[in-house]
Amino acid sequence: MATETHPETATACWSCGQGAESAHFCASCRKVQPAVPMDFFRFFGLERKLNLDLAALEKEFYRLSRKLHPDLYARASSEEQGWSLVKSSQLNDAYRALKDPVARTQYLLELEGVKLEEQSSAATLAARESGAEKKQVVPPELLEEVFELNMQLQELRMGKQMGEEDPEVITGLRAAKSKFEAMLEGITGELKILWNAWDAALDSEERTGVRDRLVALLNRRSYVRNLVRDVNDALEA
Repeated sequence: MATETHPETATACWSCGQGAESAHFCASCRKVQPAVPMDFFRFFGLERKLNLDLAALEKEFYRLSRKLHPDLYARASSEEQGWSLVKSSQLNDAYRALKDPVARTQYLLELEGVKLEEQSSAATLAARESGAEKKQVVPPELLEEVFELNMQLQELRMGKQMGEEDPEVITGLRAAKSKFEAMLEGITGELKILWNAWDAALDSEERTGVRDRLVALLNRRSYVRNLVRDVNDALEA
């Protein structure tokens, strides 16, 4: 895993004038460098890939946490104090986004200009956004199962309002939950295949194809995850 270096960040150090050769510290005088906007991969000196060495990422996170800690700059200039604060915040945000594979994928897609759908409660198939109703996009292959699930959820809620719970409905909902959880496991397996495909892609055209498949799969994952949540909420109510 690359550390502290990135070909795009080499610049003259503000303090000694030597080539900093680092996004964070001067290679010569070791002074902290100005905080500038950069994507999370670049912050860690990484390529935009989806398979990362998590142990190395964690090790680098703690190393930079120690070196950028504001307490170390208590007697430094106000500029250096400010840079350490900003970089510490950038570090936490970058690590939080990159350590989780799904969050990492979503972040990389955002860098590619893709905004994933925001899925709301599947039980009602609608959500309020800025005061207006926004219909959810139901994956076509799940239409029948979602319709059946919503009927079961409605029956369960009506039964609870009347003080009567149908054991068959509860059993059906638990079975549906297990099925959707199995779907999530399957989606995770498909994502791993696409992560490998993204990292191995040799040109932009190939990556565009992988990107589109990632978007569709993540949107499906979000929808199915919300179905599981809705069932849990209904059973625990």
